[in-house]
Amino acid sequence: MTLSKNKKAILALADGTVFEGHSFGAEGESIGEVVFNTSMCGYQEVLTDPSYKGQMVAMTYTQIGNYGVDEEDIESNKLWLEGFIVKEYCDYPSNWRAKETLGNYLKRNNIVGIKSIDTRALTRHLRDNGAMNGVISTLGLDPVRLVKKAKEFPSMAGLDLAKEVTCKESYRWNQGLWDLEEGYGHGSRPQFTVIAYDFGMKFNILRNLINVGCDVTVVPASTSAEDVLKMNPDGIFLSNGPGDPDAVTYAIENVRKLIGKKPIFGICLGHQILGLALGGKTYKLKFGHHGGNQPVKDLTTNKVEITSQNHGFAVDVDSLKGIAELTHVNLNDKTVEGLAHTKLPLFSVQYHPEASPGPHDSSYLFKRFTDMMEGKWNFKSI
Repeated sequence: MTLSKNKKAILALADGTVFEGHSFGAEGESIGEVVFNTSMCGYQEVLTDPSYKGQMVAMTYTQIGNYGVDEEDIESNKLWLEGFIVKEYCDYPSNWRAKETLGNYLKRNNIVGIKSIDTRALTRHLRDNGAMNGVISTLGLDPVRLVKKAKEFPSMAGLDLAKEVTCKESYRWNQGLWDLEEGYGHGSRPQFTVIAYDFGMKFNILRNLINVGCDVTVVPASTSAEDVLKMNPDGIFLSNGPGDPDAVTYAIENVRKLIGKKPIFGICLGHQILGLALGGKTYKLKFGHHGGNQPVKDLTTNKVEITSQNHGFAVDVDSLKGIAELTHVNLNDKTVEGLAHTKLPLFSVQYHPEASPGPHDSSYLFKRFTDMMEGKWNFKSI
């Protein structure tokens, strides 16, 4: 493990705000929407979450890299984000599971990083002014040029990024949840067949489905409803993913055709696509929710759970009046965190019950999905 060189780097935002720091990871120039993540740990899962495609992530926790990187804590087979922003980078990790430093990991995967900037000031700026495009550069350090480049870059609104992160062909998944002694297991004997649409799938979602007795086949985002119904699954799962849900028109149309045919469970982008397929609307949040400490109330049980979240868009619940009911609400800003159809077997949540990284308060939702496939749970029975 080697010390990172203190080469100068700049983060320039589209509104003209500039932060000077030092480079770590790959050198070069990268552009994307800048968002902040409030998790204290889990940076490797953040790096490999396909939902961050098109974005540069600033970690609000001050020390990043202190437990290194290993081959098990990944959520996909590559790093998807455009850049990584930290205050204090640790080049000497202390963890028996670590295989390499975070800096080497970023460099090997060609991800540009910037350290030694005031991430608290950056977070306050994004919170007050909203998420915006930015450029990280270790090459040409002219702030005027970089700000201009950030201004001219397309916004996240209107972008279909699911097509860029989805799998190319369908595959079976059989890996269960991780255990300290055994590593990743294979779950119990499957009782339900599930087709999972991949809009930017996280591995831990699939592991949780395996853990509750599902036989899971993952299909590309553009798979037709007709092809899914030919497989005759017990249920259909809609995954998380990046970009603007309104732009994923093919998925909205396919899900619309599946409504009422099979039980459906959606998470994050899958939740938004399901809301649109039901005839609802979505809108872009000012700075989104990214992190592992968001309080959510389950209105079906009146229990509060601390959740992991990563989204920049939300469903307008008023647009679904008479069709779906609010089941979960964010206690910070009262935005929609869950919906269920009033008559049909389908429900969805905006947050991440697989919580990787994050707390495990919401893992009960996977059992709720299997209960729905068995006919034991629906919104009418509450």
